[in-house]
This record gives sequence, C-alpha cells and structure tokens, in this order.
Amino acid sequence: MHTLRIIFKKIIKMIAPSFPMNKLRILLLRLCGYNIGDKVYIGERIMIIDELSDKNNLFIGDRVAIAPCVILITSSQPNFSKLRECNKVENGPIQIKNDAWIGAGSIIFPNVTVGEGAIVGAGSVVKKDVAPYTVVVGVPAKKVSEVVMT
Repeated sequence: MHTLRIIFKKIIKMIAPSFPMNKLRILLLRLCGYNIGDKVYIGERIMIIDELSDKNNLFIGDRVAIAPCVILITSSQPNFSKLRECNKVENGPIQIKNDAWIGAGSIIFPNVTVGEGAIVGAGSVVKKDVAPYTVVVGVPAKKVSEVVMT
C-alpha cells in the first residue's frame, strides 16, 4: 500500500501544476498530503521538490497567494553523486503563514518560514526565514521594506 501511495503522489505532483483551475490544483495537492489553508491561490507550474515519502513538510496558511513558476524545496541532496559523502542532505519543512504573497519564479529552500503578511518579490531565492509583514527581494532574498497595513 505504501508503494501505491508513493506512485499516486508522483503522478499527481506531475499533473496538478498544469491544471488551469486553481481549485483543482489545490485539491490535487491536498491529495498529495500537503497542508493548504482556505482561500489560497497557487499559480500554474508550481514545483514542489520533496522526497516522495515525505509527509507534512509543506504548510500553506489561509489567504496565501503563490504566483506561477514558484519552486518549493523541502528536500535537497546530490542524489547518487560522490558529493553526497561531503555535503549535508538538507530536508525540512516550509511554512508559508497566513496572508503571505510569493512572487513569480521565487525559490524557497528547506527549513524556511515565510511570516504572516510577508511578501517575497518575484525571482527571489529564500534561504532564511522571512519576518512577518516584511518585503524581501533578490538573490539571496534580503529585506527591503515592511508591509504597512492601512
């Protein structure tokens, strides 16, 4: 049964990003075991890189907006390369808190929390936590301003 679940997850992960309807994309990603809140938008061509056996490594809060072509990496390793012997395998959760906005083409690495109301600018590479109500941009992502709620 475990093998069937892994195969199911792999197939769904390949299909879900290309669906043109947001609600269907979210439904399929939830079937893969990802925790996705209410009123979330997930853009087309999202890529989630994780171990197929991983569970509960991706948490997306309520009212989150994720633009197209975002890459979320919860597991990173050199696979069968000899580099594996000298490099640490990096696994860990990604948490995107309520009301956050992730810009198109951004990449978020393992063990990162994007705080409530935070904004990640398009094309940013996020390797460290983003504080709540903060705007980060760049490679690597750096704070450029704060979100002012009126």
